[in-house]
Amino acid sequence: MPYINTAERLGLEKGRQEGRQEGRQEGRQEGQLEARQETARNLIKLGVLSDEQIVEATGLTVAEVQAMRVDERH
Repeated sequence: MPYINTAERLGLEKGRQEGRQEGRQEGRQEGQLEARQETARNLIKLGVLSDEQIVEATGLTVAEVQAMRVDERH
């Protein structure tokens, strides 16, 4: 294994920490998106709200809600 000096070692560790932090953030964002999509699916199943109301409640786009509504029909 090649020798690395203290500065290189600190740089590698900082890079690893940043990578872990980014991974956690991406995971949280994916989890939030999945939760919003699940909420939208449940609201679509209720059948009492318009797409615009579901968009307002979930933060999804109109296109995403419309696509989910089409998927529910199939």
